[in-house]
Amino acid sequence: MTSPPTPIRVVIADDHLVVRTGFAALLDSQPEFTIVETATNGVDAVRVCREVSPDVVLMDIRMPEMDGIEATRQLLGDAPDRAKAPRVLILTTFDLDEYVYDALRAGASGFLLKDATAERLFDAVRVVAAGEALLDPGVTRRLISEFTQLPARTTAQPSPDVKMLTARETEVLLLVAEGMSNGEIAARLLVTEETVKSHVSRTLTKLGLRDRTQAVIAAYETGLVVPGFRRTD
Repeated sequence: MTSPPTPIRVVIADDHLVVRTGFAALLDSQPEFTIVETATNGVDAVRVCREVSPDVVLMDIRMPEMDGIEATRQLLGDAPDRAKAPRVLILTTFDLDEYVYDALRAGASGFLLKDATAERLFDAVRVVAAGEALLDPGVTRRLISEFTQLPARTTAQPSPDVKMLTARETEVLLLVAEGMSNGEIAARLLVTEETVKSHVSRTLTKLGLRDRTQAVIAAYETGLVVPGFRRTD
């Protein structure tokens, strides 16, 4: 007899009671999730997560005492093994508001609008718990548009880690940085999606990154991709 899967353990950090109780009630309605704790600010979120070690944290981006960005940075930056650190899903009112980019740089795996439907919430927690980034190609392209507004980094050079990638891994990273999905990359390179997934996985491992969101950021911040430049091949 097969044992039921272990529920995904969730912490909800938000300074608004309605948001905390609403999300908690929705997630508690599904046997695959369990709410282990809630927090009213970033300080409490960091403390609680270190005590109960959740799988996923729903983290409000704006909270008193410590915001969600700094809380995310402390949780993931201090983790001895980042692979075992909780996955952070940023809660925000506006699609890609001014703070989301900083949250992603801090290590968040994605973001969720507070007015998301119940099914979207369930799917988001599942995706993040599985170690994937909650940024579909369209969202990634909007994230990239933020980079295109930054001054060109004319003196930037790819870091040694980026130079360690094979030619194919570099090509895949460039396509990921353009916001292409695995399916679109597979079609471009005439390979299978499984092959693309393998290349992405190896690239993340070599660069010490958690997910493709971090890969997009790394591609720009190392100078491998110049803001505003688009491949034409």
